[in-house]
Amino acid sequence: MLLVEDEAAVRLGLRLALEKAGHQVLEAESARAAWPLLKAAEVVVLDWRLPDEPGVSLLDRMREKGLETPVLMLTARGEPKDKVEGLRRGADDYLTKPFLMEELLARLEALLRRARPRRVIQRGPLVLDLDRLEAHLEGRTIPLTRREFELLAFLARRPGRVYTREELLEAVWGEYLGTPRTVDQHILQLREKLGEDPRSPRFLETVRGVGYRFREEG
Repeated sequence: MLLVEDEAAVRLGLRLALEKAGHQVLEAESARAAWPLLKAAEVVVLDWRLPDEPGVSLLDRMREKGLETPVLMLTARGEPKDKVEGLRRGADDYLTKPFLMEELLARLEALLRRARPRRVIQRGPLVLDLDRLEAHLEGRTIPLTRREFELLAFLARRPGRVYTREELLEAVWGEYLGTPRTVDQHILQLREKLGEDPRSPRFLETVRGVGYRFREEG
């Protein structure tokens, strides 16, 4: 993350808050200092008012050069026309000073989610969105509990690999003191929600006397 802010005290406060939230922060006090750092940033927090040129001018140059890095503008300019101008010139979001740090962090997280490629597992018509914890089968969303989703995703990562119930308990439940019956019950629930016939499963196969596996495609 690149923080472009000319006021040293403000920049320090923002950097400390961002780092506390788990972000790695690069800093620049001017447009000139920011320019060589832009390609290394996942997202840019850009002050409108900089000592060498307006932040929107830096934004213009970024977009002209094909840099599509998400940009959140920080400014004391609260007029609607100013916000519209910033967004039209390529900003992805806009926050007026003073602001709550919680709001800044939430807006940055939203920008990062949109910028990062979504992590998915696709096995035939079944798509597992690992970021949203959502399962989709043939275009419809399958309502899974978090544990059901984690179990299904764990098996789907390595189709054909057989896991014992004990291995699944350790991998998905961790320190939970469950029993093999816990795994059986969750497999049963998954099959019901996926519309599976246990005698001829599309996805979840029972390996008699051993455990379960996700069926290999083809």
